[in-house]
Amino acid sequence: MKLPLSAFVIFCASLFVPAISAQNLINRVEPPNWWVGMEEAGLQLLIYGEAVGYLTPEITYSGIQVEKVTKVKNPNYLFVDLKIDPATKPGTVPIAFVKDGKIVTTYSYTLQMRKEGAAEIPGFDNSDVMYLITPDRFVNGNTANDNVAGMREKLNRSFKGGRHGGDIAGMRQRLDYLKDLGFTAIWINPLLENDMEEYSYHGYSTTDFYKVDPRFGSNEEYQTLCQEARGKGIKVIMDMIVNHCGLEHWWMKDLPMDDWINTWPAYTNTNHRKVTIQDPHGTEMDRKLFTDGWFVPTMPDLNQRNEFLGTYLIQNSIWWVEYLGLAGIRMDTYPYPDMDYMTAWTKAMMKEYPNLNIVGEEWFGDPALVSYWQKGKVNPNGYTSELRSLMDFPVNEALIKSLNDPNTGNCWAAVYEMLAKDFLYPDPDNLVIFPDNHDMNRFYTWVNEDYELFKLGITFFLTTRGIPQIYYGTEILMGNTGFDGDHGIIRTDLPGGWPGDKVNAFTGEGLSAQQKDAQAFMKKLLNWRKTNSVVHWGKMIHYVPENGVYVYFRVLEDKKLMVILNRNKTATALNVDRFEEVMGHSHEGKEVISGQTYKLIGNIDLPPMAPLVLELK
Repeated sequence: MKLPLSAFVIFCASLFVPAISAQNLINRVEPPNWWVGMEEAGLQLLIYGEAVGYLTPEITYSGIQVEKVTKVKNPNYLFVDLKIDPATKPGTVPIAFVKDGKIVTTYSYTLQMRKEGAAEIPGFDNSDVMYLITPDRFVNGNTANDNVAGMREKLNRSFKGGRHGGDIAGMRQRLDYLKDLGFTAIWINPLLENDMEEYSYHGYSTTDFYKVDPRFGSNEEYQTLCQEARGKGIKVIMDMIVNHCGLEHWWMKDLPMDDWINTWPAYTNTNHRKVTIQDPHGTEMDRKLFTDGWFVPTMPDLNQRNEFLGTYLIQNSIWWVEYLGLAGIRMDTYPYPDMDYMTAWTKAMMKEYPNLNIVGEEWFGDPALVSYWQKGKVNPNGYTSELRSLMDFPVNEALIKSLNDPNTGNCWAAVYEMLAKDFLYPDPDNLVIFPDNHDMNRFYTWVNEDYELFKLGITFFLTTRGIPQIYYGTEILMGNTGFDGDHGIIRTDLPGGWPGDKVNAFTGEGLSAQQKDAQAFMKKLLNWRKTNSVVHWGKMIHYVPENGVYVYFRVLEDKKLMVILNRNKTATALNVDRFEEVMGHSHEGKEVISGQTYKLIGNIDLPPMAPLVLELK
């Protein structure tokens, strides 16, 4: 009988079984623990240790059944599928590893009781405003962890691409600052271990999917941060990556299977051609180059089509949501992994956490491509997504274009026409809108450090449809003069986050009068927005912009909000009779920022280069 190749390899390997003794330790079991009472009864353990593949795991624990043991090409791995009965009690589960009827070694696995309400934690929604934090550049709250023995990259604050020392302790210390400003959620760039030679501060080169980088803190500190944030009314959104890992990830030295990562005869970069996924005329090779090519040589591209890796990544995401009590996930590079896998991943998350919200990054300026990934979209190629939210790059780009358009009379056309394309989305209100983020020029730079344009833009993002996100430091007009897009400059340290800083965003020391005004302006709008349902859930109604003025409304039952954005450099008369269709009998409005009352009859005088946010009476 001729054996298939895979069986022949395993047969040959069995002829060279090394001596097994109790000294053969189990190095890793992942997930490192689990919980009873999960919606999904199945659990797959990845077990790693020298020659563990020659052993047979056995479990005798009430309510747990070993359904399958998979031995793979690499004898240092085992994959063990368990079924956990809903009535199983939490406790320590002994796993015996047996050879020739004798126990060689044992491992104690922990099953915990789920915290009450863990599956019902509310996700982020339109009532929230996110504050995006790059941890290494926010606040250094614990200088003792700036350097960690045995880790490759050391502190170098003088290097824009180096590690600067911001950490979890710093975020914990400044939660009250964020609460006082009016933020209700924080999206944190990745905190997991990135033990790379250089440029590891950003967190996107994971080297251990179950461990917080010690230079940021510990798993327990991350958990405490989330608990303290919830206690202050602040939700936490975790930045996750399933497309790639770091080259120094522990498994890269000893891959379980040949197809664990996407490999090529020679290094092959992704073509970044996102349209290949939807292109009806495209080729399979172009699509493969997009999804299976690597971002950079230090970021191996993970093969989610490998069923064991796919399960590993799903369970890892569930583990962190359960462990931290997350309100949401921001999934990096959402279109780059296998798209059918991403549907399965998202569906598995929503099965376990129905209230969770997940926002995917599809960095593209055309809503036809972005909308492809939202749940409910009927796509020509039949692809079905389960993703609820996406980053709204089209509106971001359109608003920046409108603010910088030299033709003042028609300047708002770009953003008006982009919002008019909302018919492409199944749920445009659930998009995350933003002036900038950690990968692009800062918003104050986008508007050429024009403070009046800055206020117009911030007002738009905090009053239009969608869920706003603001990058750290935007509140004090942080920029990156030069438009060079250098990430090290974009992610400059927040002033006041380090001992000895002469400028302090938290105390106001050293801030210019304009920076203080920007901080107060944003605080006013954010805290007003926090308690006003009309801007959370109100229907968006806008009018064709005319003569440099853009007017839109948010309407919820008997509440009406009127937003007027005037980009003219001189005072402008606006005839409000044009808006009677929406205003109805409301002919008076109180302006949110100034407190001034406006009579909305006939012509009103608009201040130059300024927003008006009017609560109609």
